[in-house]
Amino acid sequence: MNKLEQLKQRSLVVADTGDIEAIRRYQPQDATTNPSLLLKAAQLPQYQQHLKDALAWAEQRGGDVIAEAAMKLAVAIGREILQIVPGVVSTEVDARLSFDTRASVEYARKLIALYEQAGVERERVLIKLASTWEGITAASVLEREGIHCNLTLLFAQCQAVACAEAGVTLISPFVGRILDWYKASTGRNDYTAEEDPGVLSVASIYEYYKSRGYPTIVMGASFRNTGEIEALAGCDKLTISPQLLQELQDDEGELASGLGSDIASQPRPASPLSEAEFRYQLNADAMATEKLAEGIRNFVADQLKLEQLLQQAR
Repeated sequence: MNKLEQLKQRSLVVADTGDIEAIRRYQPQDATTNPSLLLKAAQLPQYQQHLKDALAWAEQRGGDVIAEAAMKLAVAIGREILQIVPGVVSTEVDARLSFDTRASVEYARKLIALYEQAGVERERVLIKLASTWEGITAASVLEREGIHCNLTLLFAQCQAVACAEAGVTLISPFVGRILDWYKASTGRNDYTAEEDPGVLSVASIYEYYKSRGYPTIVMGASFRNTGEIEALAGCDKLTISPQLLQELQDDEGELASGLGSDIASQPRPASPLSEAEFRYQLNADAMATEKLAEGIRNFVADQLKLEQLLQQAR
C-alpha cells in the first residue's frame, strides 16, 4: 500500500479543498472549506454556474444581495462536495462575526436552513467557527440545537479545553501555522517531525481529550509537509491539501508510527474553564494570540475578495 492508503487505515482523511476534481481523485471521508478555498473554487470554470445561480437567487430575495449570494454559493459548493464524499462537509461562518456570539448563531442557522432547503440533512454539515470565546460560546448553543460544529483557528490548549467543555463536535488544531510562527520567531528552520511545535501541540490536545474521555473529534489541520502528517497518524481525523495527498499517494514506503494508543486515564477538571481564565491563558500565549488574529484577518480578506468577485459578476 502507498502511504495514503496506510494512513486511511489509521485516521479518517479529510480533503482540505473545495476542488471537486481533487476530492474525486483522493476519495477522502469528508471535506472542509473556508473563505480562502471558496475564493479559489469560485474562480474555477466548473463553478461559474453556481456563482450565477447564487446571484440570481439572492436578487430575488432582496436585502444584502452579495452577502446572501456568498452564503448560497458556499452551500452550493458544499452540496456538490457531499455528492462525492460519504461523510460531512465543513462550511464557515463569516469571520467578521468571530467576536459576536448572537450573529454567529444566526449565520449558522441560515447556513443549515439553506442546506436543508437543498435537500442536505444537517447531520452531514459541520459549521466552522473561529475558536474565540464568542465562537466557542456560539458553538455550545448550536450543538444543543443539533447543529454540529467545527472549531477552527485553534492554536492553544485553552481553546481546546473550552471546546471540549462546550460539547463541540470537532476541533481543527493547526499544525503548519504554529511551525511557521516558531520558524519566524526563532530563526530555526530544521525542525524534525518529532520536534515540530505544531505536531507537539496537536499530540498534546489529542492526549488531553482521550485521557479524559471527551468525545470531541480532533482533526489535525494546516500541514506543511508529509512528515507532520505521518507524525500524527492515528489522530481521529486529518485534513490534508491535494498536494500533500498526492505526495502520500506517490510514496510506497512504510508510514511512520504516529501517535500512541496507550493513554492513561485522567480526571476531568473540577470546574469548567472560565471566560476570564480562557482570555488570560490565550493572551499569555503569544503564538496563539498572533496566529488567531492573523487567521481571522486572512479569512476576512478572502471573504471580501469573494464578495468583490460576486459583485463583478452581477
